[in-house]
Amino acid sequence: MRHLGGLLVGLVVTAVVLGGGGWAVQHAVVSGQTAPQGGPSLWIALGSMAAVGLVVGLVVAGGISPLATFVPSMVLLAWTVVYALDKNRALTLLPDGPSVNQIVRDTVTGAKTLLGSGVFALLGVALFVPVLMPSRWARRYDDDDEDYEQQTQEGGYY
Repeated sequence: MRHLGGLLVGLVVTAVVLGGGGWAVQHAVVSGQTAPQGGPSLWIALGSMAAVGLVVGLVVAGGISPLATFVPSMVLLAWTVVYALDKNRALTLLPDGPSVNQIVRDTVTGAKTLLGSGVFALLGVALFVPVLMPSRWARRYDDDDEDYEQQTQEGGYY
């Protein structure tokens, strides 16, 4: 059950990194170009980046299933490999066109920036490291398990 929850958390983290990160980067770039001194738009974008970083940090450092980091790491690393092999194919995976909502178009533009600059590869490797730790896959120690073992040993069948 823990790994099913980790899978669901991994899907949410993937959406947060791709969607929230892309949107925040695009708005930070645009607000940095239009108003070099900053402004509320820049602060909102930086706050969104901090929130994405907080989510990633909690998942990496948390004690939940390693699937919570494995799913987004595989998505980010696989997309980076596709980008390295065939740039046009990797970019066709993103929704683009006039019929797409403006928020989605901003997110897509930011995701292209993150993909092209290698940030997704960096995040993919950072999210993959907890998967390699065997202690993350093992079941947590539970005090109830100890009580159960003590009861069966004391009662005995002898």
